[in-house]
Amino acid sequence: MLGASLRKLREDRGLTREVAGFHIRASESKISRMELGRVGFKTRDVEDLLTLYGVHDDAERRGLLEMVREANTPGWWHKYGDVLPNWFVTFIGLEEAASVIRTYEVQFVPGLLQTAAYARAVIRLGYPDDPEESIEHRVHLRMQRQERLRQKGGPRLWAVIDEAALRRPIGGEGIMQEQLQHLLEVSMLPNITVQVMPFRFGMHAAEGGAFTILRFPESDLSDVVYVEQLWGALYLDKREDIDPYLTAMEQLCVESTTPGGTAEIIGDLLREM
Repeated sequence: MLGASLRKLREDRGLTREVAGFHIRASESKISRMELGRVGFKTRDVEDLLTLYGVHDDAERRGLLEMVREANTPGWWHKYGDVLPNWFVTFIGLEEAASVIRTYEVQFVPGLLQTAAYARAVIRLGYPDDPEESIEHRVHLRMQRQERLRQKGGPRLWAVIDEAALRRPIGGEGIMQEQLQHLLEVSMLPNITVQVMPFRFGMHAAEGGAFTILRFPESDLSDVVYVEQLWGALYLDKREDIDPYLTAMEQLCVESTTPGGTAEIIGDLLREM
């Protein structure tokens, strides 16, 4: 939010990033990173930029400088730094700020919809050599990420899950039964929509794999597409990179089950167990 505000102020004054960078004894690339929210902010730098951009109103300056303090305050997830890879810290921060989260999953139930037992089984698969204490720390982090979904003003979550993820017996039959039942329960919440892409529908728009699209309440901020890889992730925020994922997600939502069809498929899976 702060970066977008600074970019708008700069553009309104008709100034280049190079000029802004020179004014604070920095490079054009640093201004770019600041405006994209990808680097920390120094109060002095922001004060100097506000002066350059002609922001002299005390109330407006105080509001923007308060955003500097908030931007530099570590989020609750930083206490999990011992188990969080740097590339995923960024995702949790974006997830916390998002007003709409749209995700497509192939391998597993989405993390925001997992039970503790299912999450524990998934995490053990990914970190088989981790001690039990580390495993539980990771599980607790995943459960805490879910809390915002049940809070007033929480984000809208729209999840499309491939049928393969629901049939894959993670953790054993008992854990899968609990997980499927949990999906039925959370799909009844007003801010959560769960759809299933069934095998019988054949090929679909997202054969390339899982991805998440994050949308923010501030109109100045572009959507961010998150694509997780084995030991890293891609964060896409350019319109030409985002559009194919938006199109794929729209097609997935059209081609997947309705909420009633989702309940029917999950019910059938539970009866098969």
